[in-house]
Amino acid sequence: MTKKIHSFSEKVLDIVRNIPKGKTMTYKQVAEKAGSPNAARAVGSIMKHNYLRDVPCHRVIRSDGSVGEYNRGGEEQKRIILQEEGFLQKHENKK
Repeated sequence: MTKKIHSFSEKVLDIVRNIPKGKTMTYKQVAEKAGSPNAARAVGSIMKHNYLRDVPCHRVIRSDGSVGEYNRGGEEQKRIILQEEGFLQKHENKK
């Protein structure tokens, strides 16, 4: 039986694909889950260059809770999508 080896980028994309609607993960959490806990910036770079429709990169946010950049319309568009999915309302109500 052979084991398929995935690149770090493939692992990151798979992890982000599985973030449910209304939930988020930080860049650091994605990096840790992909097996490289110090690679949060690499996760950001992968998300910046991701245009796959089945990878909801808007669900990856900064560790400080800010939404960060978004390659499909900027930070404001990312905020709008997260609000539509119900994340920001739930998150902001806890503050």
